[in-house]
Amino acid sequence: MGRSSPNDKLLLVQALRRRGHVVAVTGDGTNDAPALHEADIGLAMGIQGTEVAKESSDIIILDDNFASVVKVVRWGRSVYANIQKFIQFQLTVNVAALVINVVAAVSSGDVPLNAVQLLWVNLIMDTLGALALATEPPTDHLMHRTPVGRREPLITNIMWRNLLIQAVYQVTVLLILNFDGKRILRLEHESSEHATREKNTLIFNAFVLCQIFNEFNARKPDEVNIFRGLGKNYLFIGIVAITVILQAIIVEFLGKFAKTVQLSWQLWLVSIAIGFISWPLALIGKFIPVPETPVSNFFSRILNVEEPRVAKSTRSPMLHPKEMETNLSIKCVLRHFPPAFRDWQY
Repeated sequence: MGRSSPNDKLLLVQALRRRGHVVAVTGDGTNDAPALHEADIGLAMGIQGTEVAKESSDIIILDDNFASVVKVVRWGRSVYANIQKFIQFQLTVNVAALVINVVAAVSSGDVPLNAVQLLWVNLIMDTLGALALATEPPTDHLMHRTPVGRREPLITNIMWRNLLIQAVYQVTVLLILNFDGKRILRLEHESSEHATREKNTLIFNAFVLCQIFNEFNARKPDEVNIFRGLGKNYLFIGIVAITVILQAIIVEFLGKFAKTVQLSWQLWLVSIAIGFISWPLALIGKFIPVPETPVSNFFSRILNVEEPRVAKSTRSPMLHPKEMETNLSIKCVLRHFPPAFRDWQY
C-alpha cells in the first residue's frame, strides 16, 4: 500500500491475523511502530530505524540489509527442523523399548532390557542424541520447504511414516530373538542362565546399534541421501564414535554392572547387521507416499471431534478510523510511561 497511513498498516495486520495468518512487518519510522507491535514478528532497521520502531519490534536488522531476513528464516527453519528430527528419533526409541519390554513381560514374565540398560539407552536418546541432532547446521534444502502454518502439527505424516517403519522393524526382530533366540543362536547346549544372559546381551547390543544407525536416518527425514553434509558436522561424527566406544565398553567390560556377558565377534557382526538393515528400510520407506492431511485430522473425524478454530484476536476490535486514531495516539503516549502504568486498561 503506497502512501499508507499508520492506521492503514495496523488495520491490514489485524485483518491478516484474524484470518489466521502469521504476519511479519518491517519498518524504520515512528509511524510503523503500531504495525510492528501488532504483528507476530516485527523487524526494524538498526541504522536508520528510530528508537520507537526498535522498541516495538522483535528483531533488529543491524546492517539495514533486507537480505538478512533470509538468514533469519534460514536459522529459524533449521531450529524447527532439528526439533522434529530429535522428536522422531526419541519416539522411535521409546516406542520400540516400551513394546519390547511390555510384550516380553506379559508373555514370559522376564524383560530383555533391564533398568541399567534402559538408563544407558535414555542417555543415548536424551543427551547424546539430542546434542547430535540439534546441532545440525542449516541447509539450502530448508528454504525450498513451504512455510509451516500456525495450526500444523509438529509431528508430520513423513515423521510418522519413518517412525513406524523403524519401530516395527526393531520390535519384530528383537522379539523374535527374545522368544526364539536360543535356537537361532544355537545356545541350547549351554546352561540356561548363561544362554539367557547372552541372548539378552545380544538384544541389548542390537537395540543400541539400531538407534545409532537410526540417528543417521533422523538427520534427513525427507531426503534420500542421509549422508549429505555429514563431513561438515564433526560434532555428530564425534558423538556417534563416542557412543559406539562406550557401548563396546559396557558390553565387554562392565558385565557385572550392566548384567551383560562378552559377545563373540560373530554376535557383534549379527548386531551390526541388524542395525545396518535400518538404512535400506529407511530408503525404501521414503518412496512410500503419505497423505497431505495430518494424521490428527483423521482421528478427529473418527472421534467426531471438531478441529480447533482460530482463536479470536485479543487485540483491539475494528474501530472507526477516528476512534482508531485516538487510541493510537493514547498508545504512543503511554509507551513513554513506566510498564506498570502502560498496562492500565485505557
